Amino acid sequence: MEKATDKTQEQLELWCSAPGIEFVSKEAEEAYKKRTRRIVDAIQLKKPDRVPFVPMWEYFYARYANVSCYDVVYDIEIARRATRKTITELEPDAYQAPIFFGVGPLLDALDVKELRWPGHGIAPNMGHQFVEDDYMKADEYDTLLSDPSDFMLRRYLPRVCGNLKAFEALSPLRNLFAYWNFYPELAALGNPEVMEATHKLLEAGQASLNFITFLASFDKEMHALGFPCWHGGLAGAPFDGISDTLRGTRGMILDIYRQPEVVKEACERFVQLLLDMAIPAARINGVPIVFVPLHKGTAPSRDGKGGFLSLKQFEEFYWPTLKKVMLGLIDHGLVPDLLIEGDYTSRLEIIKDVPKGKCIYHFENVDIHKAKKILGDRVCIRGSVPLRLLALGAPQEVRDYCKELIDVLGEGGGFIMDASMASEDAKPENVRAMIEFTKEYGAYR
Repeated sequence: MEKATDKTQEQLELWCSAPGIEFVSKEAEEAYKKRTRRIVDAIQLKKPDRVPFVPMWEYFYARYANVSCYDVVYDIEIARRATRKTITELEPDAYQAPIFFGVGPLLDALDVKELRWPGHGIAPNMGHQFVEDDYMKADEYDTLLSDPSDFMLRRYLPRVCGNLKAFEALSPLRNLFAYWNFYPELAALGNPEVMEATHKLLEAGQASLNFITFLASFDKEMHALGFPCWHGGLAGAPFDGISDTLRGTRGMILDIYRQPEVVKEACERFVQLLLDMAIPAARINGVPIVFVPLHKGTAPSRDGKGGFLSLKQFEEFYWPTLKKVMLGLIDHGLVPDLLIEGDYTSRLEIIKDVPKGKCIYHFENVDIHKAKKILGDRVCIRGSVPLRLLALGAPQEVRDYCKELIDVLGEGGGFIMDASMASEDAKPENVRAMIEFTKEYGAYR
């Protein structure tokens, strides 16, 4: 692992050096470098000057700025103002890019079926919700694995995007290997329905370009003011990649009983697909931390009983390929930041099998004493102030909870403070209490 260790150190040091950033002042440059160093020390299980605060805010940006979720999804300038206001006034050590803001026009152009977003299927002041279904059928694994791009173009997209349904009539692009195949194989592109779908795809492309331009300009602005962006790319667990968006929970659970080897093969194939998505994005964005949200591997209780997968199934179907994704990221000098939904107390002994000081585990719910004992010398722990407390509690209750987290998880370093999950329903006064207490009490003296 020596090679991976060197690459991780190299990429984290590069991030701290802030290459190519034009700061507005010397003070902003010093603040940026101090914040990134604080985070890097925590990742590497050292004692920083204090516990870093890195929030997963998402739609909290809208709530704090007193605008609706609909506003930030459809109006880039409102999104920019709301996010800037929240970051500059609350001053986190790093910020989550507003990756769900400004995407309304793109979702409209495609008529996306697997999502409900503000003003489209849900109330204007609610965050988006995922609509799970079996968008891939049980007998389509071979089709997916033999040609993933063709499956996405002619099967998946027509099923999840109402305005792209006509793409079902297209011929596989692999048929266009010689000019004489152009004559018949491209005919479907001339159909009025396919032409309209192509127009919608181009419309979505323009909306996507507008979104990417917004994110790039916003990151440049925040970096100049001294605030580092938190994530450079997105990956996931291969099991989730298939069960979340393709098979659905019910379909995937049936598959692990009816065709377990096929599921394992598909998960193995998704390892490289996820790495090919995450690594270039992190390189382009210049942030060596990769967001890895986890869903189906969770348990609802401390003893591990119930949930989507048993402990045995977690070890057999979920963890092996997730670990391969993590190691693949680490081999490229990147740091996996796992958002671990549910309760992973029963899985701690399994997930400790990773290189030391190279991962972040953001727990939604866990026995913090066991987590510190089992993982404290392996990974940086992040979180996890409960959302119910931030949404319904009082500032002093928040401070008391943060004190316990810092006393237990922050002992000796290796801890980042955050809420348990995205905190769109949090009271601003409770978020402020969490930040101010962490900055004061979380200092290592």
